[in-house]
Amino acid sequence: MTPERGPFKAMILAAGRGERMRPLTDTLPKPLLHVGNKSLIEYHIHSLAQAGFGDIVINHAHMGHMIETALGNGDRYGISIYYSPEPVALETAGGIVKALPLLESKAETCDQPFLVINADIYCEFDFSTLLPILQHMKDDIDGDIAYLVMVDNPEHHSEGDFILDSGRLVLTGQEKLTFSGIGIYKPVLFKGIESGSVAKLAPKISQAIAAKKVGGEYYRGVWVDVGTPERLNRLDAQLKKISKF
Repeated sequence: MTPERGPFKAMILAAGRGERMRPLTDTLPKPLLHVGNKSLIEYHIHSLAQAGFGDIVINHAHMGHMIETALGNGDRYGISIYYSPEPVALETAGGIVKALPLLESKAETCDQPFLVINADIYCEFDFSTLLPILQHMKDDIDGDIAYLVMVDNPEHHSEGDFILDSGRLVLTGQEKLTFSGIGIYKPVLFKGIESGSVAKLAPKISQAIAAKKVGGEYYRGVWVDVGTPERLNRLDAQLKKISKF
């Protein structure tokens, strides 16, 4: 049974070309690649629905029509899915800005925060734990404008992304951790980016960190950046092995 829908929206980033996944992504968008018994993006949809996120926005570019055909309007998942098509991939920040009209609530007068997840990761994160963070960010008008979930650095990204210190993202101090691709943002973070333009997320995050406006947490659970066919096959084998028990 799907929990009652909460007030916050989520976005799944699904517009990447998946160059490192070729030739698999020559005929299928990366988010629709299967591991275990579901496509990558369906794991997120099921987890979000269970956590109470009833409205999910999905951006797409490369063979995006296949994503819309596969997922539909979300009825069978007990949620509503809205799409933000991009003629060309706009990078993370650009894609979010284009989707803002779908993410912002007309009933809200404040800078309503929303959850964003990369489609090309597999994780067992409990998204319901982020609901209090979303509520706090909504209520604290002058507070944080971003919140990142950080993980240990995988072998292919040993240098990490950002430093997490006592629940805050900082620019100096301890060793960097890797950004999981799971984050909460307020629209104000993207101020200055025109809709339809190509823009990366990292510079905006760095600016917000410098302004001491970014919180975060360390996630110790299962998380995989499914970036290559080898990692996809490894994860697929692991999930199929688990499902036999």
